[in-house]
Amino acid sequence: MEGSLSVIGYGLAAIGGGIGVGLIFAAYMQAVARQPESQRVIQPMLFMGFAVVEALAILGFVLALL
Repeated sequence: MEGSLSVIGYGLAAIGGGIGVGLIFAAYMQAVARQPESQRVIQPMLFMGFAVVEALAILGFVLALL
């Protein structure tokens, strides 16, 4: 029973990470569509946010294995 609960927990963590990545890239596309000249300023923030969200998803995976 414990193994199946950790799988459910990881599934929830993966869903959260997927939603977070989608929101980050959607906001980036909207910002660049409105002001294309700001792409070079916004792009590093995009990758930093992406890395943080993915790190949290990987952390959920590690905690599910423990």
